[in-house]
Amino acid sequence: MLTQLNPPLPLETSKGAGWAHFVIDYGPEAALLWVVFMDADGACWTVPNAEVRMSFNWTMGRRKPEDLEGNRPVAPNKNAQAEGANLRVLTGAAKPDGR
Repeated sequence: MLTQLNPPLPLETSKGAGWAHFVIDYGPEAALLWVVFMDADGACWTVPNAEVRMSFNWTMGRRKPEDLEGNRPVAPNKNAQAEGANLRVLTGAAKPDGR
């Protein structure tokens, strides 16, 4: 099945950045294929699903990997403390202070 994307989607591919105008779906036994027109030279490539990522968009929270490392605060896992307490109870493990 060939689906035209309206609007086109900005993608990062293994060949560079571009805009996907179509997606081809050959069914459950095959990967999706994205028809992408490249920003650099306008070339049209069909890119397998595993080789595409949505373009980076700071406003939408899709940041470049190098921007994420150490520069972005990580939201704490609210359940981590409770999960740790449950694990100590189940395993009998105690903190160094004896609790």
